[in-house]
Amino acid sequence: MMSGLRTRSLNPTVWLICSLCLWLAAIVSVSASPTGSSGPPPAVAAISRSSTPAAEKPAPQQAPAPTTAKYVGQEACLTCHDAQAQKYVTTAHHRAMDPRTPAAKQSCETCHGPGSEHAEDPANKSKKLKDFKKLPASEINATCATCHNRGEHALWEGSQHESRGLACTSCHSVHSFKAESAQLKEKTQIEVCASCHRDKASKVDRTGHMPVREGKMQCTSCHNVHGATNVKLLRKGDSIAELCTSCHGDKRGPYLWEHAPSRDGCVTCHDPHGSSNERMLVAKPPLLCQRCHVGTRHPSTVYDATLVGTGVAGSSPSVRVYGRTCVSCHSAIHGSNHPSGQRFIR
Repeated sequence: MMSGLRTRSLNPTVWLICSLCLWLAAIVSVSASPTGSSGPPPAVAAISRSSTPAAEKPAPQQAPAPTTAKYVGQEACLTCHDAQAQKYVTTAHHRAMDPRTPAAKQSCETCHGPGSEHAEDPANKSKKLKDFKKLPASEINATCATCHNRGEHALWEGSQHESRGLACTSCHSVHSFKAESAQLKEKTQIEVCASCHRDKASKVDRTGHMPVREGKMQCTSCHNVHGATNVKLLRKGDSIAELCTSCHGDKRGPYLWEHAPSRDGCVTCHDPHGSSNERMLVAKPPLLCQRCHVGTRHPSTVYDATLVGTGVAGSSPSVRVYGRTCVSCHSAIHGSNHPSGQRFIR
């Protein structure tokens, strides 16, 4: 019994000695580790790496699959694709004497890629050539831009149409075009533009005089659809007024007496896409003029239902509404160079 009590009394001392030994062993192991290693323990590092979101990891870049395809020539393509060649041979793309055309290089394979593997095994979809009906717009545009990168096409990259995801094949077709020029997918240019710009195309059919409807102009007479450095993809000038005065030179200033709407822009009073009013005005005069000139000089009241005349007893229609307008007297409405032309009457 005495020995058992002695053993219990020694237990705290033993525990103290064991703890001291473990503490010394830990100090020795830390001092033996290489200096400067401030990284976390392997287990902690593994956990931190595994908890990193997948979105932050750089996506592995897959190298393009190697191809051994070779060019086989136009004749090999025509053994199956004769229907695609019927219109292609009538276009500028088939002019072999021009070194810039596909026919002067590899013909069909200039755009669709080398076709030896496709010719050997047409049923194998993995060896299929470029299909412009399925390619993204960026790849289609890059293919066309290898040749069409000058003149009107020089500003295509970054233009309004390119930034909105349009491809060259959205408007043009190499093998099944319908127009007589530019290989458009529709018979007329306005039909192509109307597929997106329906609001502008519908104005062309209004009752007023419209050169586009009469075949004297078309959309590209004013707009460069492939890109421009100004507003609205205009073909000339840096503003709408500069474009309009490139044809309407008699309306070009500067004037001694300037009419503010003319200085601000022609579209203040005119709708270039069409109108039911004469001279393609946005409203019938004198109502157009009273959008700005209200309650000053003459008349002193707005042309309301009473002055226009609605059949109400006692109504007296203004003579300025029927047969006369403000420009009957203010004929130099765009501006005047006469010393007394501050009222635009001469």
